[in-house]
Amino acid sequence: MSENIEEMMRDLGRRARAAAARLAQSPAAARNRALTEAAAAIRADAATLAEANRQDVAAATAKGLTPALIDRLTLTPARIEAMAAGLETIAALPDPLGRVLADWTRPNGLRISRVAVPLGVIGIIYESRPNVTADAAALCLKSGNACILRGGSEAYHSARAIMAALARGIAAAGLPADAVAMVPTADRAAVGAMLRLSEFIDVIVPRGGKSLVARVVEESRIPLFQHLEGICHTYVDGGADLAMARDIVLNAKMRRTGVCGATETLLVDRACAATHLAPLVTALLEAGCAVRGDAATQAVDPRVAPASEEDWRTEYLDAVIAVKLVDGVTAAVEHINRYGSHHTEAIITHDAAAAETFLAGCDSAIVLWNASTQFADGGEFGMGAEIGISTGKMHARGPVGVEQLCTFKYVVRGAGQTRPG
Repeated sequence: MSENIEEMMRDLGRRARAAAARLAQSPAAARNRALTEAAAAIRADAATLAEANRQDVAAATAKGLTPALIDRLTLTPARIEAMAAGLETIAALPDPLGRVLADWTRPNGLRISRVAVPLGVIGIIYESRPNVTADAAALCLKSGNACILRGGSEAYHSARAIMAALARGIAAAGLPADAVAMVPTADRAAVGAMLRLSEFIDVIVPRGGKSLVARVVEESRIPLFQHLEGICHTYVDGGADLAMARDIVLNAKMRRTGVCGATETLLVDRACAATHLAPLVTALLEAGCAVRGDAATQAVDPRVAPASEEDWRTEYLDAVIAVKLVDGVTAAVEHINRYGSHHTEAIITHDAAAAETFLAGCDSAIVLWNASTQFADGGEFGMGAEIGISTGKMHARGPVGVEQLCTFKYVVRGAGQTRPG
């Protein structure tokens, strides 16, 4: 069986590599048409998509998945429409290929250009969010990359219904059918085989929980865009307006608790604790969020449970938050850099100097001033969508959109020059 999976994955890789060569030379109009036709197919198939998703949600509920994970899995009519609109938004973006990133002429007359080109074949390994299937495929198509998708078993039916719509768009545009491929088995051995396909896959993007990402990091022979856990922080500075802080904190934690940009730890400046801590904790509790806090936070409400050292390192992905008092912005930055996952951090303050200290000091991919951490999203950044939030520092960092799925090559134009001995 393992030999069959290995050969199946190698066949997927070979076909994706051949499709990537054609996609790299395809006109932007064809790639855009594939996306708009796929969007139309998703809208036409909305009822089929919803039924497929109901099967996945029912199975996930029976398995006892948490409400936050079920929310990530669920496709509402609004989310199906957002998925279709997202494809159209990506289609409308400027063509990322062929961009001249730099251009100069040497004293010997050689003209050198650095030009954007596709990465090639991208492998995406993800878990329960079915919209990742559409977003990842669309970003890869737009940037001229072939992709191999390995989704989680929880979204099995939803992902395949989305793939059917994508296939119709690709066919209508005359692009190679193998431009977007999905691993046709839920067997975990397929992940291991995929991570060994360095001959065919140029980069792997893992999107999922800590155990999935840890496995990919440990086993992959292919470069990674690391999308690690989102241990995101909101820091309420002494110069914060209480009403603004309350609105942002509630949104950052409770808008959608299962997304990677949800705030997991709230830090409050001791300088404003007397006026801000109790109202913020009360607002969170009344919104249905469990609070785990240090001694000062426990003292403001008996419903606050004690926080352990592990709480500062936890991505809850649920209606749970850890709360701690800190001595000013420098202490907040130190806590974040020690316990965070380098994903997204926010400061709430009207003190510009404190804000700049925070923005410069946090070693994270995204930092915000007076805004919710839930803006950590490629769509909100105007990228149409994202393939993930890269928490690494090589090549791409933060939302990975179409431009980040390109590399470059140097194009040198001469007039007969030869290099002197």
